Amino acid sequence: MTISRRFDAVVFDLDGTLIDSEPDLRAALNKTLTADGRAEVTRAQVVKMIGDGVPKLVERGYDATGGAPADGLDAAVARFSANYEGHTSDLSEPFPGVHAALAGLKAAGLKLGICTNKPQKPTEEIMAEFDLADLIEGAVGGDALDGVRKPDGRHLAAVLDKLGTDAARAVMVGDNHNDAGTARALGVPFVAVSFGYARTSVEDLEADVVIDHFDQLADALARLDAG
Repeated sequence: MTISRRFDAVVFDLDGTLIDSEPDLRAALNKTLTADGRAEVTRAQVVKMIGDGVPKLVERGYDATGGAPADGLDAAVARFSANYEGHTSDLSEPFPGVHAALAGLKAAGLKLGICTNKPQKPTEEIMAEFDLADLIEGAVGGDALDGVRKPDGRHLAAVLDKLGTDAARAVMVGDNHNDAGTARALGVPFVAVSFGYARTSVEDLEADVVIDHFDQLADALARLDAG
C-alpha cells in the first residue's frame, strides 16, 4: 500500500501526541513537591505545564504551589528526575490507535522519528515499554543537543538527519505550539492532534491538518500529498 508519494518520513512529538504521559509526570512531580511540603497539582494543571522540557515542568509545578524551591531549580529537577526515571510507564498509555498507525506507516515504507523536549533517557524507556522502539528509526530528546530544543528548527533537523531525510520530504505530527513552531522553522507540513496538551485551542496552532484519532493519520497524509 502506498500512503504518500510526497513524504519519506513522519516525525512525531511524544508527550500528548503518541503517549498520554501526564499521569506519570504528575505522579513524579507530586512526589517531588510533597517531599518539599508543597501541595499536589492536578491533571488540569499539569497538562498546561508539559511541553517545554523537564526544567520548565518542575519550575511551573513549584510556581503553582508557592514559588521557587528553596535549594534552587537544578536540585528540584534532579529530585524529579530520580522520581520519574524508571517509572515513565507505570500509569501512562499510548493514545488509541498509535501502534497500528505507526506500524501501517512503517509497512508502507515511511521512516518514523520522534522529536521531543522530554529527556533522552525517559524517551527511550517509553519507546521500549510501549513497543515503539522497533518502529522508530530516530529519536532526539530535549537534552540530546546542547542548548537546542523545540521550537528550534535544529531539533527537528537533527531527527531528519538521523532518518536520512530532507525537510522537503517530511511531515511533523504534534499537539502544541512547540511542534507547530519547529515544523514552520523548517517549512515542514504540520499535522496537529486534537486530544493532546495544547495550552490554547488546537485551531490556534494553524496546522495544515487536524486529526481526532490516529486512525485518521494515513488519510491526513494523503490529503497533504494531494495538496
